[in-house]
Amino acid sequence: MNQRQQKILAAVVNEYTNTAIPVGSKILGEKYGLRISPATIRNDMNDLEKAGLLYQPHISSGRIPTDKGYRYFVEKIMPEQKLTLAQQKKLQVEILKLRAQKTRLSRTTAKLLSSLSGSLAISGGKEDLSDFGMHELLENPEFKNSDEFCKIADVMDYIDENIDVLLKSVKEGETRIFIGKENPLKQLPNCSMLVSPYKTKSGEKAVLALIGPKRMKYAKNKSLIDYMKKLLSGSSVIVIVAGGMQAVF
Repeated sequence: MNQRQQKILAAVVNEYTNTAIPVGSKILGEKYGLRISPATIRNDMNDLEKAGLLYQPHISSGRIPTDKGYRYFVEKIMPEQKLTLAQQKKLQVEILKLRAQKTRLSRTTAKLLSSLSGSLAISGGKEDLSDFGMHELLENPEFKNSDEFCKIADVMDYIDENIDVLLKSVKEGETRIFIGKENPLKQLPNCSMLVSPYKTKSGEKAVLALIGPKRMKYAKNKSLIDYMKKLLSGSSVIVIVAGGMQAVF
């Protein structure tokens, strides 16, 4: 794939992520400053489709990234993204509050991750596993189909029994992105999943995970889950709180 085609694939992924509408060459030319003719864009999109990176759901529609297209984007194109200082501070302060209140950390962590990512979040270990965000997940048009809803609901009903699957799917300390049929929860071939095992301060095995549509914002969600894991695993982080005082995790 040449550099121009990489830019087109990245633009298709970005546009489809934001709109959930198949992407046409006209939109790419108007919104993404590619500085090439519509005919060239169409030819490149045809080549990307032949390579299995895009597909056209209907003859007259635009294109959608395939699982292979998303995988190429994640591995070859996606820039690394870090949380802003404001986002980091917000997470730090929230976790400090939760610890001070002796709140059930796995539940509130899942709720916080879900609210920031728009995905279904899983947090905790075998004895304290929580999930939050079914409503957020089902707001996506991909999951309006009743069959998809039933699959997701069935998996989440038994998520505590699948904790070993998640813990074994990734090495401790890593964060892996699973797309579509790569998903360790095989009942969810139309979802993507980020999984990140870690150890708590007390040495217990735990996991953070996000489940969402294949058009999720991978870079943002990975940076979010990586930073949350750092806070929960006991890495030293200093945050300035009210009055200029410092709190250390």
